[in-house]
Amino acid sequence: MESMVIGGKMKNFNNVYKGKRVLVTGHTGFKGSWLSIWLRELGAEVIGYSLEPYTEKDNFVLSHLSEKMVDIRGDIRDRKHLKEVFDKYKPEIVFHLAAQPLVRLSYDIPVETYETNLMGTINILEEIRNCENTKIGIMITTDKCYENKEQIWGYRENEAFGGYDPYSSSKGACEIAIQSWRNSFFNPKDYEKHGKSIASVRAGNVIGGGDWAKDRIVPDCIRALEEDRDIKIRSPKSIRPWEHVLEPLSGYLLLGQKMMEDPIKYCEGWNFGPNLDAIVNVWEVAEKIVKDYRKGNLKDISDPNALHEAKLLLLDITKSRFELGWKPTLTIDKSIELTAEWYKRYKNEDVYQLCIKQINEFSKLGE
Repeated sequence: MESMVIGGKMKNFNNVYKGKRVLVTGHTGFKGSWLSIWLRELGAEVIGYSLEPYTEKDNFVLSHLSEKMVDIRGDIRDRKHLKEVFDKYKPEIVFHLAAQPLVRLSYDIPVETYETNLMGTINILEEIRNCENTKIGIMITTDKCYENKEQIWGYRENEAFGGYDPYSSSKGACEIAIQSWRNSFFNPKDYEKHGKSIASVRAGNVIGGGDWAKDRIVPDCIRALEEDRDIKIRSPKSIRPWEHVLEPLSGYLLLGQKMMEDPIKYCEGWNFGPNLDAIVNVWEVAEKIVKDYRKGNLKDISDPNALHEAKLLLLDITKSRFELGWKPTLTIDKSIELTAEWYKRYKNEDVYQLCIKQINEFSKLGE
């Protein structure tokens, strides 16, 4: 489908999403809103199921997505409501992003984190199992689902799941549940009987416009810059696989295309991480944002007694490169440039059009 904005052609994934009913859980969130915009521009009938947006400045709110898609408020822990949504809209494809996504918050609400992330995922898996129309399920977890040994090489898809904190361990548990449901109810050997294909995807630390979550480095930087405060850095030396939001989303959409074309081959776990140049520490990311804004001051507030967060976490993306033909498009500097562009322009521009412009630019760079 041609973009609404002049300046390039949007990657269309062989038009497999055109006319499809696609359910996105967590569509009011950061990644979910960007995915919903992209799917809508690909011609999909997008149904969103999520809690309220985090703030009035979220990408979902400013892009007026509630007027452009089926927008349902709901909690993935509410099995009865989920069933009503599946029964009414009969989605053909499900992207499950809804979650409690914050490590530090998970220490405050560990039970709710598990209820949302694990039981919410199981509820989605069960509705996929019971809805005859649903053929594809792509379950979004995280790079933190792996048992992190602080090793200097990236984790591969076949490595052990785990997690130190409640958030990470809840996502490791999600992966085990997804694996169990695939083996028990969606086994590719029995595809002719059940007709469903389920995959899980793990991305790195995602940045981009429209994220205002607490305790994430980019939103923390932007809030401080807008309020002319020092940018306080909790874990300056922690190294993460940083990637722009459009990187993993392009991987999810490509995987969905591949699963529609060959539902048996691709129903596995997949990593979608950045190139090596984007694996830098938190302080360096903040420095790059300050450089782009040409203002700001960084302040190290690291505390040796702070809650545990991983210091080193990397992803190996060899499998996605060779088996899907996916690869990262952006350098770390370009990722931060696009991110900063959104935050500089959101107050004075049509945010939906700004997002499409960035999707087009990303698509062109990836050609």
